[in-house]
Amino acid sequence: MVTTRPTLQGTFGMASSTHWLASQTALAVLEDGGNAFDAAVAAGFVLQVVEPHLNGPAGEVPVLVAPGDGRPVRVLCGQGVAPAHATPAHYTGLGLDLVPGTGPLAAAVPGAFDAWLVLLRDYGTRSLEEVLTYAIGYAENGHPAVERVGATVESVRGLFEEEWTASAALYLPGGRAPAPGALLRNPALARTWRRLLAEARAAGADREAQLEAARRAWRTGFVAEALVRAAARPTMDSSGERHAGTLDGDDLAGWEATYEDPVTLPWWHGWTVCKAAGWSQGPSLLQQLALLPDDPADWEAYGDGTRGGDGYAEPNAEQLHRLVEGVKLAMADRESWYGDAAGAATVPLDALLARPYTAARRALVGGAASYELRPGHPGGCTPRLPHHVREVASAEAAADAHRPVAAGTGEPTVGGDGVTRGDTCHVDVVDRWGNMVSATPSGGWLQSNPVVPELGFPLGTRLQMAWLEPGLPNTLTPGRRPRTTLSPSLALRDGVPVMAFGTPGGDQQDQWQLHFLVELARRPLVRGGPDLQGAIDAPAWHTEAFPGSFHPRVARPGSVTVESRVGADVVAGLRRRGHRVTVGPPWSEGRLCAVARDPGTGVLSAAANPRGAQGYAVGR
Repeated sequence: MVTTRPTLQGTFGMASSTHWLASQTALAVLEDGGNAFDAAVAAGFVLQVVEPHLNGPAGEVPVLVAPGDGRPVRVLCGQGVAPAHATPAHYTGLGLDLVPGTGPLAAAVPGAFDAWLVLLRDYGTRSLEEVLTYAIGYAENGHPAVERVGATVESVRGLFEEEWTASAALYLPGGRAPAPGALLRNPALARTWRRLLAEARAAGADREAQLEAARRAWRTGFVAEALVRAAARPTMDSSGERHAGTLDGDDLAGWEATYEDPVTLPWWHGWTVCKAAGWSQGPSLLQQLALLPDDPADWEAYGDGTRGGDGYAEPNAEQLHRLVEGVKLAMADRESWYGDAAGAATVPLDALLARPYTAARRALVGGAASYELRPGHPGGCTPRLPHHVREVASAEAAADAHRPVAAGTGEPTVGGDGVTRGDTCHVDVVDRWGNMVSATPSGGWLQSNPVVPELGFPLGTRLQMAWLEPGLPNTLTPGRRPRTTLSPSLALRDGVPVMAFGTPGGDQQDQWQLHFLVELARRPLVRGGPDLQGAIDAPAWHTEAFPGSFHPRVARPGSVTVESRVGADVVAGLRRRGHRVTVGPPWSEGRLCAVARDPGTGVLSAAANPRGAQGYAVGR
């Protein structure tokens, strides 16, 4: 099987992430005696330095945790909530009908820093100084900038130079954006972390006491004070006006990362897939999997004689048609039922994943592409969609037009034209003791808000994912989480963790993970292990047939974007079924990372996405 690189195998430890420096950092921590959780935290902090256009310290991170000692899989929620004063009435009183895509009005309580430290406290073994030393080194001494950093800065150059001058000072020194390979430094961020370490050491020699001291410094100390000042400063945002945010000291002091149980679904070959609950889009992957036939042999029976290109075993036109239609049905349910406004426990996931419901939904997939947004009636309940969703779906179906998207708004991802405009981040780690972790950090990227000069990083913008219309599962609600697209995954066999995986990509994350799982399930083993790299390399696709999660919430009914490596006969077959197919560049879809462990032999595997020439897996 032709792949861009081999699936790595070993017995000591494996890491895969969206940047080679983060992957190598994770391995260095393992080599130094740390476990997978120590390694993931260190890699997460490095990602904040080397991918500042994709995540930052004031962003968010959901984490799936699988201890190797038999303790259950847990979800660590690093998604902060809406501030106490972030009410729909406040935003509509400013003349807004959507939360802006940039600026302090879109800032939730930052969640990533606290989540990383809680993970380190509860499952790790290293000190904060030991895991932060790698990120501090890259921030102080510099790291070679990847291509997209400079391109991202150029896309918001005017905003930086005219309005966000602190960001210009960091990312446009001398008026020049970072050139690919040029050393990019962030001394203010390094100073922030060194000051946090000083406050940690002042708490004494106990590791946990030091971590708690650093958490306090973030939530109530010098970091919180600087973030509150930044939020209160009127700032130009994507609405074209200057607005102050709602984040205050009480919001920061009153929130901390928490654990919860995953949502699970048994699937092919004895796998059970684990996701975060309905405050995320994670269950949409489970719904998509549940819409497939129960027996993989029945899936293979679908076909119309078309084949894919490049010798890969990707779906034929009929199978791909069914996958895309399943995405539409799952995402329609996401729009109608997912959210945290009344608490994530109110999302009817049991009903949405029940066999009678999924069987009825599966029957809706016909021979032609659907152009409708069709949420279901789980438990006999009536779905409700936001007015904006109905208006956008109707307008886009009639005009098939993209609304203009302001530079810097939304979550960086791959567009409907197949052109990469960025992504977010991901990291997976497995160690020799069987510990496994999957995390998708994002938010607080350099184009989201002005850099806080004394800290070296900006606030995030996750509130843009919530609606201002009252009474919806995802209505903006103080103290509640905006529904997030961030969606790491774990897979079990016979109750034992066997694989951690995930991808950047906003609304496309669980589409690309669906593609990965189906590909992986259909492929023969490689040297006795799963063909992770082959499944990642296979030509991929996505649809934007539902309203996007990010400002300005556009939709493209009937759309499918495929890589040009997909066979021409598959493209023709999709078009015969009524899909509006865009053929994108050959290596443009998907940003997957994955690690795996065979519980019987202890053999570890890892692979990473070659697209963008940035993601790497390492291990031994």
